[in-house]
Amino acid sequence: MLRRALIITLFTALVGATPALAQNPISAGTLATYSIVKGYVTRAAEMVPEEGYGYQPTPEVRTFGALIAHIADASFSICGGAGGQAPPRSGIEDSVTGKAALREALAEGFAFCDGIYEGMTDARGAETVPFMGGQQMARLSVLGFNTHHTFEHYGNIVTYMRLQGMVPPSSMPQ
Repeated sequence: MLRRALIITLFTALVGATPALAQNPISAGTLATYSIVKGYVTRAAEMVPEEGYGYQPTPEVRTFGALIAHIADASFSICGGAGGQAPPRSGIEDSVTGKAALREALAEGFAFCDGIYEGMTDARGAETVPFMGGQQMARLSVLGFNTHHTFEHYGNIVTYMRLQGMVPPSSMPQ
């Protein structure tokens, strides 16, 4: 219950933070939700020790480090699509290893997305862009997809952390 209250407080604070956001409630809500999962993933990447980045529960799934790399790659790709920009970076999952380098790539991916989310207005968000094989989708829908994708993989991160005896950020006392 406390966690729900904190999320509502964060959401309310972000939506009412500036007049520009208050004038764009849909894009402000999209930013608020993204900010929650960005915080969880960033904290998890900090918390897991270097040796935990190689943790792989079964041979069929990614390692923890590969999950972080995948989120970074997707951030560049999906947010670039929403913003109508070519992703400035790709191939992280295939080329970057080690906690420090992966955290840096994740931070860069999130920083890139931050600019797209923060620059979005409700009017611009209604414009369509090609997504997932060329189908047209509203920019805000693409950003919503990015947030859902990141939350999906945060769910993987939670499981990996629990299997290693760690408490994930979303379950920590606030």
